[in-house]
Amino acid sequence: MVADHRAQVEDLLAGYRRSREQLGAVQRSLATVRETVTSDDGQVAVTVSASGTLVDLSINDDAYRVLRPADLADLIVRTTAEATARATRQASEVLAPVLPAETDPAALLRGTADLAEQELTPEPEPESPDETFEDKSWMQSGGTRDARRV
Repeated sequence: MVADHRAQVEDLLAGYRRSREQLGAVQRSLATVRETVTSDDGQVAVTVSASGTLVDLSINDDAYRVLRPADLADLIVRTTAEATARATRQASEVLAPVLPAETDPAALLRGTADLAEQELTPEPEPESPDETFEDKSWMQSGGTRDARRV
């Protein structure tokens, strides 16, 4: 009987070790995910990680002369968004083999894998909130008072 329990414990430990090794391999693979995208006009190149973190940004020297600051900023944002979308697809391919069949890897990476659509939709602001953060004194009902004078 004791031998049976030891065998079960050994099987469980072996399964745990395999899972940890697999997790480590996935983490190492995700750490190598990088996507670089260059804007169509060649003025901007961005590189992002699997999580969409900007890890490199190159701006052409003449971009400051040919683009207004707001246009350059918009170009950086759009190029980064494209690189992030590509990195997410690549990271999804890394994750897919180790996830249950019904799990969407992209949703998992976004942090929305277990949320229903209604949970993802922002709630509308109430017309008259119960709480305000106005500068009111608790000592005087209904009036406002500068907290520095209390």
